[in-house]
Amino acid sequence: MAKALVSYYSRSGNTKKMAEDISASLSNEGLDVDVISIEQVSVDSLVLYDIFVFGSPTYYGTMAYQVKKLLDESVKLHGKLDGKMGAAFSSAANIGGGNETTILDILNTFLIHGMIIQGDPKGDHYGPVSIGVPDERAKGNCQRRGKRIAALAKKLFK
Repeated sequence: MAKALVSYYSRSGNTKKMAEDISASLSNEGLDVDVISIEQVSVDSLVLYDIFVFGSPTYYGTMAYQVKKLLDESVKLHGKLDGKMGAAFSSAANIGGGNETTILDILNTFLIHGMIIQGDPKGDHYGPVSIGVPDERAKGNCQRRGKRIAALAKKLFK
């Protein structure tokens, strides 16, 4: 069975709520999921997972330092995360506040590691986004993303 890591940084609690919604959806689909604050994740533990779903609030159009720090440290694993799955989500204070650029910055790192990224033709294309406290739209997109990740993981990691 595929093992997923849903990790996030959250100062206000909004990104954490999104992480919980995504992880619940993954779990409901039968995946083994760890939900851990990004500050508690060691770079060496990343090799234990098949799926990474990272979330960050948007700060100045990109991810929080705490997320960037772990991703920068992951350079020591270059080549060892190839073929794993990656996904991202973000919260921000404003519409047009940088949610998509935050998600894309996380996904760029995953792509350089050789990870498989799945877009979404419906809803939030790059990954779930929330403006402030996650509303029903954001929660629905988090649940949808979890289901889509689980469906692809079942095909990839039989």
